[in-house]
Amino acid sequence: MLPARSSLRSFTRSVLSSFSFSAQRPLSSAMSASPPFHQEPHKLLVIPGPIEVSDDVLYANAHPAMSHVSPEFIPILGDCIRMTREVLLAPTSQPFLISGSGTLGWDQVAANLVEPGEDVLVLKTGFFGDSFEDCLTVYGANVHHITAPVGDVVSQADIAKALKERKYKIVTFTHVDTSTGVLSDAKMIGHLVKELSPETLVVLDGVCSVASEEIRQEEWNIDVVLSASQKGLGVPPGLSILSASQKAIKVFQERKTPVTSYYASWQKWLPVMQAYEKGTAAYFATPPVNLVYALHKSLSIITKESPTLVERWKLHSEASAKVKDACAALGLKQVPVNPENAANGMTAVYFPEGITAGDVIPRLSQLDVVVAGGLHKDIKDKYFRIGHMGVTAVEHQRGDLEKIISSLGSALKDAQAAKNS
Repeated sequence: MLPARSSLRSFTRSVLSSFSFSAQRPLSSAMSASPPFHQEPHKLLVIPGPIEVSDDVLYANAHPAMSHVSPEFIPILGDCIRMTREVLLAPTSQPFLISGSGTLGWDQVAANLVEPGEDVLVLKTGFFGDSFEDCLTVYGANVHHITAPVGDVVSQADIAKALKERKYKIVTFTHVDTSTGVLSDAKMIGHLVKELSPETLVVLDGVCSVASEEIRQEEWNIDVVLSASQKGLGVPPGLSILSASQKAIKVFQERKTPVTSYYASWQKWLPVMQAYEKGTAAYFATPPVNLVYALHKSLSIITKESPTLVERWKLHSEASAKVKDACAALGLKQVPVNPENAANGMTAVYFPEGITAGDVIPRLSQLDVVVAGGLHKDIKDKYFRIGHMGVTAVEHQRGDLEKIISSLGSALKDAQAAKNS
C-alpha cells in the first residue's frame, strides 16, 4: 500500500500534535513548516478523480479553523485567484473560486451567460457533454448538439457547418470527457469559432483536464474554463473553479434578463472575488476556508516550484504513454479511436473478450489499486478507466505507474485463469 489519507482518529491526533502552538510559535510559521506527518498506508486511488493528494496539500487542508474574513485568510484567497490565471495562461481573466463541485461551473455558465431562448451548441463526446446539455436546458437555453461516435471527437467540418447555419450565443465542449477518455482539440475549436462566429462565447469544460492537459485560455480564444479541485489540481473535492474572459464578463454585465440562479449568480460572486484580490474581505456565502488553504498549496507548487507547468504537461503525456503502452501489451484496446484524441490524464480501455468488471476491478482492489468502471451508457459494462493525474504522473519516486501496470497484469492473468479453470 502507499501512504495517503489517514484514518480520522490517527490523522487528527497527528495534526493536533503538530499544532501545539505557544506564544513563541505563531500560527503562520507553524503552518508553513514541512508536514510533520505522512498519510497512512492505503489503497492507491487511480480513478479519473478524485486523485491522490500529496502530504503537503493534505496538511494545508488541516489548517486550524480560520475566519473567512480574517486578515490571515484574505491574501490566501487573493493569491489563489491570481495563481488560477497563471495555471490557465489567462492573465486578464476573472476567476471564480466557489464552494461546490465541478458541476457548479455548468450552472454558472447557464445562469450568467445564457438568457432563456438563446441558442447554444454543445459538442458531445460522452456522458458529461450530455449532462451539460441537460443543465443548459434547465435554465431555458435552446440547445443544439453534435454528438460524436463513442470514442471519437466532433469533426472540425461538422463544427464549421453548424456555425455557418446558425448564430450561437455559446459553444461548449468537454476538453476531456471522463466517461470516454476522449480529448477534444481545444485550440482548433477556439480558433474556429473566432474565425466563423466571433461574437460566440467558447466554453471549455476542463474538470478532467486543468493542470494535466495543455490549456492556453487567452491564446486559444477560450472564454470560460470551468474545473474542480479534485483532479489535475490535486486537492480534495469541494471547490468549483472557473475562469471567465473579459468578453464573457461583458456579456454577463449586458444581459437583458435577470440571472437565473441565486447561489451561482456572478452578481453575488464577482464583488467577492474582486474584493479578496484587492486585499479586503467581502461576503456572500462562506468559502470553504480549509480547501482554499489546500488549493493555495497546490497552486503554489504548480506555479512556483519544479516541475514547471509546461513540464507538468510533458510528464502527464509521458505517464499516459507508459500506461497506454502497457495496456496495449496486455491486449487491451483503448476507447478513444484515435491515439491523438486520447487524454493524457486518464486511460479508458475495453475489457478482454469474456472478461467483465467483476472479474478485474475487485482483483485490482485486492492488490490495493482502485480504478473506475465504465460510465458511458452505450458501453458501460465493456470498459474501465484509470486515472494518472497529479502526483501519480509527476512524482516518479512514488512508483504509482509501476504499481498500476504490475497490478493490472496480475489481475488480468488471474481473471483469465479463473475463466479457464
